Amino acid sequence: MQAILIGFMGSGKTTVGQLLAAQTGTAHADLDDLIVSSAGQAITTIFAEKGEGYFRQLEQQTLRAALQQPGILSTGGGTPTIAANAAILTASAVPVILLDASDETTLQRVMGDANRPLVNNLDTGALLSLKHRREPLYEAAADLVISTDTLTPQQIVTTIQDWLAKPAQQAAQA
Repeated sequence: MQAILIGFMGSGKTTVGQLLAAQTGTAHADLDDLIVSSAGQAITTIFAEKGEGYFRQLEQQTLRAALQQPGILSTGGGTPTIAANAAILTASAVPVILLDASDETTLQRVMGDANRPLVNNLDTGALLSLKHRREPLYEAAADLVISTDTLTPQQIVTTIQDWLAKPAQQAAQA
């Protein structure tokens, strides 16, 4: 992997990851999609039938495997909040980039999305509470934090590319 994108649901990880991969001529992998492919079930089904604990086990196994592949990885919103996953991310030489969105932007992007199991089970207050509990965990795992509220996906990609191109980043990745 050349970069790992983390952040709360609706922060733009998949959109930015796909665009960054396309512009750098590499593959994009979405951790949730890899889990679905591996399990042969939708994430909502995994949560409903086997629970979050089982999902997190699959997520950790899939994360380890994904880090061995080339490209850009977009993680699930909960990935870095699990201690084992956070340790994997921080131990990796791959830069971890946090895409951060305000509460208002997050709500605009995720409310009513049937493909997000946690959104379906939480009211607005509980969803924002979850976001606030996760933020310090995201920040602890991140090498770079980008606020996405006022930026287009292309501007975010340009920011990432500029940051990755800095000599200090090249030395850190060597």
